[in-house]
Amino acid sequence: MFARRIAVIGTGYVGLTTGACLASLGHHVVCADIDAGKVERLRRGEVDILEPGLPELVGEGLAAGRLRFVVGARTAVAADDGAAAEIVFLCVPTPMGAGGAADLRSVQAVVDEVGALLPGGCVVVNKSTVPVGTAATTAAMLGRADVAVVSNPEFLREGSAVHDFLHPDRIVVGSGSQGAAERVAALYARLGAPTQLTDAASAEMVKYAANCFLAMKLSYVNALAGLCERLGADVAEVTEGMGYDRRIGKAFLSPGPGWGGSCFPKDTHALLRIAEGAGVGFELIAASLRQNDTTRALVVDKVRAAAGGSLAGRRIGLLGLTFKAGTDDLRDSPALAVAALLRAEGAELAAYDPAHPRGVPGTTDGIEVVDDPLEAAKEAAALVVLTDWPQFRTLDWSALGGVIGTRVVVDARNLLDADILRRAGFTWTGLGRG
Repeated sequence: MFARRIAVIGTGYVGLTTGACLASLGHHVVCADIDAGKVERLRRGEVDILEPGLPELVGEGLAAGRLRFVVGARTAVAADDGAAAEIVFLCVPTPMGAGGAADLRSVQAVVDEVGALLPGGCVVVNKSTVPVGTAATTAAMLGRADVAVVSNPEFLREGSAVHDFLHPDRIVVGSGSQGAAERVAALYARLGAPTQLTDAASAEMVKYAANCFLAMKLSYVNALAGLCERLGADVAEVTEGMGYDRRIGKAFLSPGPGWGGSCFPKDTHALLRIAEGAGVGFELIAASLRQNDTTRALVVDKVRAAAGGSLAGRRIGLLGLTFKAGTDDLRDSPALAVAALLRAEGAELAAYDPAHPRGVPGTTDGIEVVDDPLEAAKEAAALVVLTDWPQFRTLDWSALGGVIGTRVVVDARNLLDADILRRAGFTWTGLGRG
């Protein structure tokens, strides 16, 4: 393998994972961020995000001299050792902007900053999730015939990002330049993954199409859970039977309090706006978004019923705040969305999450965040499971029963063993368990 000189702009989940993993494959990587404090911590091997295996990879890259961290994109692209970057990955945020469209100001800012500094023959890679046509727009902004732009979408799941990078289902690379696409694909050669070389627009669409399909699958199973509950069927049995069908598969067939996180909400809204802009109706996505809101409201209905018909002034304990287990990410968390609905009806909330022993100002305001599940359950009218942390399965329910106000659990993840809870004197309510 030929080691490349790579610059990675942005050190969030995607950027830091990309940089550390590429360094582990033998490439020489410089990661840039605008946050000087974060850069200094990373230079010491301190990783701020919860991502299994990532701190170890960062430490190994630093020790081997293949991974460096700098402040500012300019410094990363025009390396101070005179070895300019051959490939530049853009891993900057593309959050949901006005009306649901993707906000590309960070991409624009990086291109404006480094465009003139890129050496001839350099390849700029959009790793961030961007609307179809962004590669062409980026190329136009650069105005450099000697610099190619490639779309190489990431398919990393938070909580397993390192594993997903090093053991990918597929590598997708899109560009109008066959040579540039092949150079980017060659970075991953050691991984032995199926590799698709395509045009940039198709590569950009792949990420949106995949995420929106998964969101629709989750909305479907949540709607199915509601129907099973009405008809006396067990959604767990139904989805098990469905999952044996290879055309469907077992993944993303677990009901919950709705979907969220940093990708699905923004990508569904963005693709919906893209479709509307193209004059194409995409009712399936719109319906999935509506079902997601309905699912969260139905969880609140269950909690209200468990609390005796009214939430006003009732203390409710929450288990979980992150959008899923294995991450500390609170962005667009369905747990927080349900919490907001509970608070709107006057509930007083106490929450425990193993990734957040303390509250996060501006995000968990109005919630008493505690560092012990017993404190979350203390004098509560109900305990609600909102995140699928596996350690919740082994909680001491006898101890919880001794402090809770009413022995009622609303399991919005169908995570717990109902028989264990019932033997401990709890009333257990799940989703779709007719």
